[in-house]
Amino acid sequence: MSIRHGLLALLDDGPRYGSQLRTEFESRTGSTWPLNVGQVYTTLARLERDGLVAPGGEDPAGHTLYAITEAGRAELRLWYERPVDRTSPPRDELAIKLAMAVGSPGVDIRAVIQAQRHATVKAMQDYTRLKAQALAALESGAARERDDVAWLLVLEQLIFQTEAEARWLDHSESRLVRLSLTADRRADGDPPQAADPATAPKPRASHAPQR
Repeated sequence: MSIRHGLLALLDDGPRYGSQLRTEFESRTGSTWPLNVGQVYTTLARLERDGLVAPGGEDPAGHTLYAITEAGRAELRLWYERPVDRTSPPRDELAIKLAMAVGSPGVDIRAVIQAQRHATVKAMQDYTRLKAQALAALESGAARERDDVAWLLVLEQLIFQTEAEARWLDHSESRLVRLSLTADRRADGDPPQAADPATAPKPRASHAPQR
């Protein structure tokens, strides 16, 4: 998650102070990735060090404001234009858990998968309910349109993620069952299974003239 670029995007609308940035960031993303004020000010200090933001005076209440610089706007444009790098994917706790559970003594990996599937499906249902609420707010005109459209996009991404995770869990369980059966057959000395006719190579067609 790029807090750095998220703050630059908010500052592109005008000067803000730290807790205001936190509130607007969470409003735009539906508090999916909550921030604390310390994170915000630490990031602002780094942005200022890099010349991407600068102090912008104070508001009437005495809050120190920060403003985006031209260098900050250039960095923000590059961020929007540049695809997200997937060559170094973030660590996924669930993938690591299943990888560590494979072959670990005393761990019922199918029970781990089933527990996670239950939690994943519940999360998907929760996100779907929130999506329905967001759509209803937009249709009724009661929503702050920009923030709620942004939140809707985040929700739909979370729904797609949980759907993919549920499919992956199903696939992982099926894979483990197939591998377990294969290992059992080998241990029992059974002959290898015949090739699946659907995937077996087909004989080449003869080009000899028919009689």
